[in-house]
Amino acid sequence: MTALPDPTSQPQRSWYKRNEIAVTPWLFLLPGMFFFAFYVIYPIFQSFWISFHEWDGLGEKVWVGTANYERLLGGDRKFETSFWNNLKWLFLYLLAIPAGLSIALLLNQKVRGIRLYKSLFFFPFVLSQVVVGLVFSWFYLPREGLLNAILAVVGAGPVNILGDPSTATYGIIAAGLWPQTAYCMILYLTGLNAVDPEQIEAARLDGAKGHRMLWHVVLPQLKPATFIAFVVTIIGALRSFDLISVMTNGGPFGSTRVLSFYMYEESLSEFGFRMGYGAAIAVVLFFIMLFFIVYFLWSMYQDERGGR
Repeated sequence: MTALPDPTSQPQRSWYKRNEIAVTPWLFLLPGMFFFAFYVIYPIFQSFWISFHEWDGLGEKVWVGTANYERLLGGDRKFETSFWNNLKWLFLYLLAIPAGLSIALLLNQKVRGIRLYKSLFFFPFVLSQVVVGLVFSWFYLPREGLLNAILAVVGAGPVNILGDPSTATYGIIAAGLWPQTAYCMILYLTGLNAVDPEQIEAARLDGAKGHRMLWHVVLPQLKPATFIAFVVTIIGALRSFDLISVMTNGGPFGSTRVLSFYMYEESLSEFGFRMGYGAAIAVVLFFIMLFFIVYFLWSMYQDERGGR
């Protein structure tokens, strides 16, 4: 006599069906993780490996150990100039953060025509860095430039910003601050929209206003925006290349070189093709970026732990 199936028993489900909720997100993430590993992680390790070789990009790699790093740290004047210029970029570029915050606070008002003002301040961010470089190159022209026309009105003499080794780097940094400030402004405007209005009202009832309101109530709620602004600004300062290439091409007399531009000169320029040395410069730049990013990540982690 054939036994009847138990109506309460359930059919055996496959492994995927049992773990569908846990597995499905990973299936969506795998393509992105693969491309990130292949186009970001793998080239990083490849740069480390190439930095221990002498290589022209086409022939056989010749193992030289730490010779490229010894040359970097053993008195390469071009590297020293590039390194110190990067530090100038790093500290002066951070001015974009308070400037962006100030403009965001100014534009976070309910007045007539505020959308137009926001668009005008946002405009530099959508411009290509090449366009920004060309605009400021014309602005700094010794005779026909707008800067010298303004100085002539106030009775000051003409200046050649990009032609003077002592001022050229600062002129390029000023050009880079224009779109970077707009980017920080956007971050802070987004953050201000998420500020809890109940905390603002409670602080007003307690008598807080002005800088006290900003420092103790608004800024703590803008920490995520500030973190992103710091990281993006630091990375932008350390990898600055396009503005220098367009405005001075590293001149005058190599005074505006930074590490990324020097890496390009050593690796890919007309008289370069020293891939190993260029990779060593890239590794140094990578560790400088990594230091600042890890520092800010650790600081944010400590703040989160302290807030619990």
